[in-house]
Amino acid sequence: YLPKPFDVDQAVELIRRALGESVREGEAEESLPGTPDILGQAQSMQEVFRAVGRLSQSSATVLITGESGTGKELVARALHRHSPRADKPFIAINTAAMPKDLLESELFGHERGAFTGAQALRRGRFEQAEGGTLFLDEIGDMPAELQTRLLRVLSDGTFYRVGGHQPIRASVRVIAATNQDLEARVREGLFREDLYHRLNVIRLRLPSLRERREDIPLLARYFLTKSARELGVEPKRLSDSAMAHLSAQNLAGNVRQLENVCHWLTVMSPTQVIEVGDFPPELREDAAAPSGEWLAALAREADRRLVNGETNIMEDLSKSFEKTLIAKALAHTGGRRIEAAGRLGIGRNTITRKIGELGIGDGTLTDAE
Repeated sequence: YLPKPFDVDQAVELIRRALGESVREGEAEESLPGTPDILGQAQSMQEVFRAVGRLSQSSATVLITGESGTGKELVARALHRHSPRADKPFIAINTAAMPKDLLESELFGHERGAFTGAQALRRGRFEQAEGGTLFLDEIGDMPAELQTRLLRVLSDGTFYRVGGHQPIRASVRVIAATNQDLEARVREGLFREDLYHRLNVIRLRLPSLRERREDIPLLARYFLTKSARELGVEPKRLSDSAMAHLSAQNLAGNVRQLENVCHWLTVMSPTQVIEVGDFPPELREDAAAPSGEWLAALAREADRRLVNGETNIMEDLSKSFEKTLIAKALAHTGGRRIEAAGRLGIGRNTITRKIGELGIGDGTLTDAE
């Protein structure tokens, strides 16, 4: 609303903001597909999209890695949906969610009378996924005995039901996922090396939300709209300060946690425009606290050097400051100098010069956009 008499400049600004919000809400609405899909404009996610496009026409086994909540099953579903197997079943199973004996029966099925309580023949997930895709989540936690059976299916395409004697041929594309370091588990003797190489035909790594913070506004608007639609209410929106605060958070649960936060806000926020004070308590901490911490650490380091009578303190600390910022920006952009320079607000030539002067990099840096 506009109070009378109104200021023309203020009126123009209010209209501009209202139009901006309308456009953003429209984008969120348009991004709501009939089935869940992957959202992201960050360079790291664009690489994931390109990989999904290339892999979708292949039947090769894919190993998807990434932290919990990064969307590994969504990527697996996208690979299936865009593949020649799209009209066949997509079957997902969490291999860490059930005990060994039950998991064996779930995967391979069982014959009638195979064990106590097996009163009828049961088709396992491999048979259920015939012609389609089988998604094995948390593959790193699969018991050793079942790793051997899975290896056989991947090697020769056949398996036996529990209690069965007839080999069954499987035409299934296997996509596995893990949030663990499988190489480390192989070294520790917890995961078969031959199975690891069978699964690791093509690896696809999903970035954490920390590595794609620029996607948080897009995702937040999408999840707020999605929650509102599910609950049959008007979509809420984040104020600029609330969006900035949310984008600065380190969400350990990644996209899944962000979705839960947006659902919580849809239910619990008392107003249509969400402010920082409306966030759950664990996300409501003072945004200035982290800045205060590193500034206090800087002050302590300066005091220590001054007390010790050191010289060139300004130059030494400035170099450490620049090296840390550039190294972190490169890590977040996968070594892409131009993107890192843009995030830091410096020029391409400047970052190239600084990398050389400060001795940053391990040979993995690129000049890609």
